[in-house]
Amino acid sequence: MQIGAFIEEMEQVAPPVLAEEFDSGKIGLIVEGRITINRVCCALDATPSVIRRAIEMNADMLVVHHTPIWNPVTSVTGQTAAILRPLLSSGMNLYVMHTNFDHAVGGVNDALCSLLALRDPRPMTLGRIGKCTLTLPQIAERLNCSLRIWGDLRSFPLLAVVAGSGFDPVLMEEARALGAGAFLSAEMKHSVARFAPLPCIEATHYALEDPAMRNLAEKKNWQYIDDPPRIDSVP
Repeated sequence: MQIGAFIEEMEQVAPPVLAEEFDSGKIGLIVEGRITINRVCCALDATPSVIRRAIEMNADMLVVHHTPIWNPVTSVTGQTAAILRPLLSSGMNLYVMHTNFDHAVGGVNDALCSLLALRDPRPMTLGRIGKCTLTLPQIAERLNCSLRIWGDLRSFPLLAVVAGSGFDPVLMEEARALGAGAFLSAEMKHSVARFAPLPCIEATHYALEDPAMRNLAEKKNWQYIDDPPRIDSVP
């Protein structure tokens, strides 16, 4: 497949028009490499480890959710050099689908709803809300991560989910108004938690977004590279 056809296919999966404004210039083909695409690898993040493993697999394209280049590049040093050097020298392309994939039908938030078996999910400004029949231990098991509970959580027949870092007061207030009994996301800030309008369930960023990229790789017959962050706890 030629690179142009590949990009067209990806834009059908996650149309760029769905992306948030802050993603302008940060999605799509971020690093241009070989024109012909034969082997594709997929991951959540373009970490040095993921890039190295994709190169070892002779991938022509690496598709990720998070761009490794968040700010304008004025110098190629440190982490930027560590990422760009192997990409450019290998000729491997890097394609990013971020908030456009969050919003897309069948994208990140829909994959999370499916994993948690939410019934009758409805869209929110960002994320979904649906009927939840799972217990907290079952949610933790399906996400394969530990959970932190903020507030007095007793029951949540309706659960609001926002994959990634979604503990935003506006989103949480929207979820409360829609009848949610709890709000599931990642990376809670103390200042936000103290005034949360409903109990919150905090998982890890990786656990909430990895399922969608894994599903995409399986659907497209790509090689998925699992690279979760190392997180240990001390009693």
